[in-house]
Amino acid sequence: MFKTPRGTQDILPAEQPYWDYVRKTAARVAFEFGYGRIDTPMFEATSLFQRGVGDETDIVQKEMYSFEDNGGDSLTLRPEGTASVCRAYIEHGMQNLPQPVRQYYVAPMFRYERPQAGRVRQHHQFGVEAIGDASATVDAEIIELGFRYLSQLGLSHFTLRLNSLADPEERKPYLAMLHDYFSRYSGDLPKVDLARLERAPLRLLDSKEEATRKIGEDAPRALDYLGDQSRLHWEELTGLLEDLKETYPSFEYQTDHRLVRGLDYYNRTVFEFEPQNAGGQGTMIAGGRYDPLIEILGGPPTPGIGFGSGIERIILELKAQEVPVPQPDELKAVIVSVGPARNAASRLAAELRSHGIATVLAPARSFKAQMRYANQSGAVNAVILGERELEAGVAALKSLRSDTPQVEVPLDKAAATLAAG
Repeated sequence: MFKTPRGTQDILPAEQPYWDYVRKTAARVAFEFGYGRIDTPMFEATSLFQRGVGDETDIVQKEMYSFEDNGGDSLTLRPEGTASVCRAYIEHGMQNLPQPVRQYYVAPMFRYERPQAGRVRQHHQFGVEAIGDASATVDAEIIELGFRYLSQLGLSHFTLRLNSLADPEERKPYLAMLHDYFSRYSGDLPKVDLARLERAPLRLLDSKEEATRKIGEDAPRALDYLGDQSRLHWEELTGLLEDLKETYPSFEYQTDHRLVRGLDYYNRTVFEFEPQNAGGQGTMIAGGRYDPLIEILGGPPTPGIGFGSGIERIILELKAQEVPVPQPDELKAVIVSVGPARNAASRLAAELRSHGIATVLAPARSFKAQMRYANQSGAVNAVILGERELEAGVAALKSLRSDTPQVEVPLDKAAATLAAG
């Protein structure tokens, strides 16, 4: 028997209300902030992610789904959204538009990693990108958008963690200090982090290994190595976030010196929203500034900032916090037909649907089996048509939600009666 590939899932009808709710909320909040939707291809040239995400990252090293097409080109299923949006920005000359260019997407992403709760190999992201403005006001805007998105979903009890990774040149002495610090404990580092020490020492700060986390408690802090411009940017951002507290009384943030991002293109501001007491697990939103990325991909120097939010993770949190989500419109009627009324029942079903009344035709079975089907369907009403009803030009309406007596209405009044009820 065939099953879904490991790390993928079928999203069944019963789950769709959560997905519809998250997507609609994401689109509404993005619109409130002036972000327009962009859709990019599901696969891109492999080199886009090698250059943009970074050859030394875990994504490029071991998590990408790459393949050679029939023309010999190396392509990769999109593992994240930012590089694709930046490629589109360059390709379509968006630097000629008013800056910043604000865009959002809701799209599947693909990463070969160990499946776990809220993290699957084909996952879906709501992401936003603001490209073309280096100011801290845009950082604050993106963070506010993330906060409002979670709040509008009805989520509460979450934490905003914030840090600055400085600019690439400023970060070099910091990375050297970090390498020297962790090298003193190389004998105590797990194998996975010993390998990271040489290629990406920053990643040791957010290691999931307990031994590394304990060692990292006294590691050098990035905020102590900010240059003048990065420090000014940081101070302006935190001032703006303090101002947000006046508009949103529940808005809070905390500086986390161990917060880093797993992709090479980040600089300055990085942030994450996570459930309270999550201990670094279950991140709902993660993002930051990526000023070097456009130039890395071959465009002119152009600043940018954005975030990604895993929809699977958000839905888990909606369920954990027991947030009610809107349900789809009800099935209004099941038509039960007897004997020669089958064709008339089919015509009536089409008539009801043409008036926007959700209607299904019960399978051609016995009257008892059809009524059982109607009761199990969750519909509001059964519409019964038999030989007697046809001769009289009526339909019998029976409520499936109450003991209200069955009534008969003229066939040409059935739609109006059901719409009113």
